[in-house]
Amino acid sequence: SAQCIPLHGCLPVTPCVSAQLSHQCCEWLRCCGGGEPRPRTVWLGHPEKRDQRYPRNVINNQKYNFFTFLPGVLFNQFKYFFNLYFLLLACSQFVPEMRLGALYTYWVPLGFVLAVTVIREAVEEIRCYVRDREVNCQVYSRLTARGQPPLFLFITQNQRVPADMIFLRTSEKNGSCFLRTDQLDGETDWKLRLPVACTQRLPTAADLLQIRSYVYAEEPNIDIHNFVGTFTREDSDPPISESLSIENTLWAGTVIASGTVVGVVLYSGRELRSVMNTSNPRSKIGLFDLEVNCLTKILFGALVVVSLVMVALQHFAGRWYLQIIRFLLLFSNIIPISLRVNLDMGKIVYSWVIRRDSKIPGTVVRSSTIPEQLGRISYLLTDKTVTHLSCVLGTLTQNEMVFKRLHLGTVAYGLDSMDEVQSHIFSIYTQVKPSQSQDPPAQKGPTLTTKVRRTMSSRVHEAVKAIALCHNVTPVYESNGVTDQAEAEKQYEDSCRVYQASSPDEVALVQWTESVGLTLVGRDQSSMQLRTPGDQILNFTILQIFPFTYESKRMGIIVRDESTGEITFYMKGADVVMAGIVQYNDWLEEECGNMAREGLRVLVVAKKSLAEEQYQDFEARYVQAKLSVHDRSLKVATVIESLEMEMELLCLTGVEDQLQADVRPTLETLRNAGIKVWMLTGDKLETATCTAKNAHLVTRNQDIHVFRLVTNRSEAHLELNAFRRKHDCALVISGDSLEVCLKYYEYEFMELACQCPAVVCCRCTPTQKAQIVRLLQERTGKLTCAVGDGGNDVSMIQESDCGVGVEGKEGKQASLAADFSITQFKHLGRLLMVHGRNSYKRSAALSQFVIHRSLCISTMQAVFSSVFYFASVPLYQGFLIIGYSTIYTMFPVFSLVLDKDVKSEVAMLYPELYKDLLKGRPLSYKTFLIWVLISIYQGSTIMYGALLLFESEFVHIVAISFTSLILTELLMVALTIQTWHWLMTVAELLSLACYIASLVFLHEFIDVYFIATLSFLWKVSVITLVSCLPLYVLKYLRRRFSPPSYSKLTS
Repeated sequence: SAQCIPLHGCLPVTPCVSAQLSHQCCEWLRCCGGGEPRPRTVWLGHPEKRDQRYPRNVINNQKYNFFTFLPGVLFNQFKYFFNLYFLLLACSQFVPEMRLGALYTYWVPLGFVLAVTVIREAVEEIRCYVRDREVNCQVYSRLTARGQPPLFLFITQNQRVPADMIFLRTSEKNGSCFLRTDQLDGETDWKLRLPVACTQRLPTAADLLQIRSYVYAEEPNIDIHNFVGTFTREDSDPPISESLSIENTLWAGTVIASGTVVGVVLYSGRELRSVMNTSNPRSKIGLFDLEVNCLTKILFGALVVVSLVMVALQHFAGRWYLQIIRFLLLFSNIIPISLRVNLDMGKIVYSWVIRRDSKIPGTVVRSSTIPEQLGRISYLLTDKTVTHLSCVLGTLTQNEMVFKRLHLGTVAYGLDSMDEVQSHIFSIYTQVKPSQSQDPPAQKGPTLTTKVRRTMSSRVHEAVKAIALCHNVTPVYESNGVTDQAEAEKQYEDSCRVYQASSPDEVALVQWTESVGLTLVGRDQSSMQLRTPGDQILNFTILQIFPFTYESKRMGIIVRDESTGEITFYMKGADVVMAGIVQYNDWLEEECGNMAREGLRVLVVAKKSLAEEQYQDFEARYVQAKLSVHDRSLKVATVIESLEMEMELLCLTGVEDQLQADVRPTLETLRNAGIKVWMLTGDKLETATCTAKNAHLVTRNQDIHVFRLVTNRSEAHLELNAFRRKHDCALVISGDSLEVCLKYYEYEFMELACQCPAVVCCRCTPTQKAQIVRLLQERTGKLTCAVGDGGNDVSMIQESDCGVGVEGKEGKQASLAADFSITQFKHLGRLLMVHGRNSYKRSAALSQFVIHRSLCISTMQAVFSSVFYFASVPLYQGFLIIGYSTIYTMFPVFSLVLDKDVKSEVAMLYPELYKDLLKGRPLSYKTFLIWVLISIYQGSTIMYGALLLFESEFVHIVAISFTSLILTELLMVALTIQTWHWLMTVAELLSLACYIASLVFLHEFIDVYFIATLSFLWKVSVITLVSCLPLYVLKYLRRRFSPPSYSKLTS
């Protein structure tokens, strides 16, 4: 019976197997031999042998669990020197000799900081849990019987495979199915998978429960391209044993593209190939936060120095060590605790602004701790598929690949001249007499007006027929609501037909032959049917198929025309291998180069007619070679190569890989912004190279150096030397060669690669992608951003400083694991140029202003203590010290998160503005020193001014200096702002109103009657003017004689 169940991640939990599947890590370790994975046997139809256990099969992108959340968050906070310092400071107030004021003045700010952080992390963890739960609770059907483990799962078309499985049965009549694997290995090509032969022959799926068999499989490993195992059926006579390879597997994360399949679960949880190729999520710390942490250490050093100087000027009298501690506490405002609060709240605002941006709809901020990283990216590492339509449409549709060119040597047909090709095909078939309808049209067609016309029609027809026959495409008929599936298949109904293939290129070629009149209407493992413009059906028997491989770079097929008995060998492949196979010609190399420069994927198509005796001889040798035990692959290749000689060149085809909208302008914007783009893809070398050209990742005037395949140290050394001699050259390298280079010449390779304007790494495994990101970070010290859309990109995204996931209908693994999620690649430009730039510049201004605010009051305290005999007595106490950094100045200072130097349209139009941020100038030691000097000047001016103008009572000093300090801070905010926002004006006026209103309640610290006098007003005005006016003058002079780079754009 088939039942639908929620899989709690993928594997069903029922009373009969709950004990097996609910075991945690310790059980798994015991099962697999103390943590060492080893081969396993999965027993089917053996109720007495149900001892195999599976790790929990769940997706988990959370950084913490219930028990580690609070300790983990607190650890991540207090590992910052900044927060640890304030914790020790607050704890010191429990010692009577060190207490300087009320406990709440220290613990309330620290508690508020921690509360904001814990709440923010809790919200993000809950959101992550909800997203993971949505994926983990997907429902699948299972095949089960009482007393047997529910290991058999039904996977329907367009459903994602939940665990690593062995393919047992399919509903497809041709006995195979296609998989979409782009979420696993990054390849956009569909993969053909074959079920176990003896289980496919069973009458029904329910018969799987009646047989006694077992699967022996290799230990779990990270290799997604290979598998070794056996399937043995014991209840047959004699027992049947079949070898299992990658063709019999259904890896987790892939999608069934055709039919319904039944599989048996082999690996789950942490043993999945996809999981073993990903790393655990880590808590990312932004470079900006590290720089702020470094500045706080400098401030702490200044704090210690000032405290020692104060005690030294007292000649270390008395209990001087206690005096040092009291001064450390007294000047603790040098390191502002409000800095962390302001920055964290600023990050929340930046995240909210990104989500609300109508020009990048659907953008999600999954990690609100690192928005400043977006403003300092030096290297962008992207997967190929994120720039293509597949990540938006979620499936390989006809809109992705477009047939652009057919070249016959003497004539070429483009999109605007395909009607000529159609007329040639139409004339060949429609003018054939009825008695000749099944004869080869090229030979028995009618006499045309001219020999040239007849020759050209014949050449075009041969080329189109070769393209229509040489492929691995299967037409599938589906019900369209009017015609049912059986009727559609019988009548070859065009509206119900869907093409399935292992590559979108193949589909594009077959769809093109249909558009010009020669339609593929039927196919199984041994035959193929084509329909002509005259509705005649041409039948061909498939004798042999030689599938495309990465090593051979070509595919071939031998067919027999059933109407004439003629046997023809068709082949198509890359020009680099086909050039040595076809007969000599003088145009192939030149035209291939021309089409490749246009970004087209070029295939060379050729044919060879075979006599019956010639084919029989070949078949005998081919079968013998396939039966060989030793060197089978070499012997088979040798036999096939015996046919691949002096083939007739028919044509070249050019297919364009459709890009998402605005990919080229986006990449150009990133290049102009000083960001180097690397493409890391699991696709083939030719595909990746064409995509790089098509997307203008490589400009037309740049050379491309294709790093040849190397297998050892000496070959790598020679190839690196050859590459070193080239300049301003883009690099294309395969994953295998990359592995060899990194093994022997890691430093040299990374040094050369970093000098390239663009790098394309093809056939990359997920682990290699993460390794490249890590090496870039280590070798260059620059920030990296990884962009991906599939499960194979998760490791790269998590390893990078800033991970961006492109979320489409085709899976969400990359999006769930990323720091930022976008819906289209073009949104990346605005995310970096506008939001990244603004976030970094705003946080830099905010952090330095908060430090300035604290240094001002600390300078005043130092002046006060030095004037009054170096006494460790606080200048401001109680609510004054808390109110200063909260209600009196918090809103205006925090309003800096709304500031911007240029409009977003200008930032997008001039990406060169982004380049200035890569040097870290908004927050540097230079700008920090300038703000320190400003703080010392203003703090000293206010305090000495108050001391000079005060009248007899100490409370007047407090009133004059504190009021001048508040007004100075409000004016400094106005001086710092570059673009006024209405909320900034409200914040300034509100803060001033709050201070004036609170004076009534501060009679303990301020003489209420004194502040109402004219003397108070003019003294405060003079002090404020002296502290601020010189800075306004300097700002004007600087903008007049040394304007910033953006000033011309805003004028």
